[in-house]
Amino acid sequence: MQIKTAKFVVSNQEVHKCPTNQLPEYAFIGRSNVGKSSLINMLTNQKNLAKTSGRPGKTQLINHFIINDNWFLVDLPGYGYARVSKSAKKTFQKFITAYFRERKQLVSAFVLVDIRHKPQPVDMAFMQWLGENGIPFSIVFTKADKLRPKSIENHIEAYKTILLESWEEFPNYFITSSSNYTGKEALLNYIDAINTDLDEQAANQLPFQ
Repeated sequence: MQIKTAKFVVSNQEVHKCPTNQLPEYAFIGRSNVGKSSLINMLTNQKNLAKTSGRPGKTQLINHFIINDNWFLVDLPGYGYARVSKSAKKTFQKFITAYFRERKQLVSAFVLVDIRHKPQPVDMAFMQWLGENGIPFSIVFTKADKLRPKSIENHIEAYKTILLESWEEFPNYFITSSSNYTGKEALLNYIDAINTDLDEQAANQLPFQ
């Protein structure tokens, strides 16, 4: 897939105020400082579509961007170590949970984790929550340029070891780097394949009798 247009649409904290059309949505979420904004900018070929900052936790709203006029990229607040008040964290948790549980247009989530670090409890707990709630997701390993291939392989195996203790299979995953565009084509082609399948399903639906 080639992204030709990427435009900001709306930011809010309430699910019912999200766009009302039925375009498919793909939500990106991860622990603070995981490189989410840089990844989004890399995917969309724009430098400042998602705002980057040296201060973790700057994304504090549900942000919708329309891509190629036919699907939404949703930038969600980071979790974990954002430098915000406890009350703000509770607010984030509330509307993030509401988004995942109520947003019918959501097709899949992408959970970003920093490949340099061993599996973090907060990431594993969030993936477990998604699984328990039947929400499809892929893991996006970020900052792969910081490690050698063997280290990347070892770190992914560490995730597999933990998740496969209670899961039948390991989730779909991507290895990415915003610095050298690693994983960009694979991730966008994955979204494109799903969108194509959704279009075919819609075209094949019989009209109501």
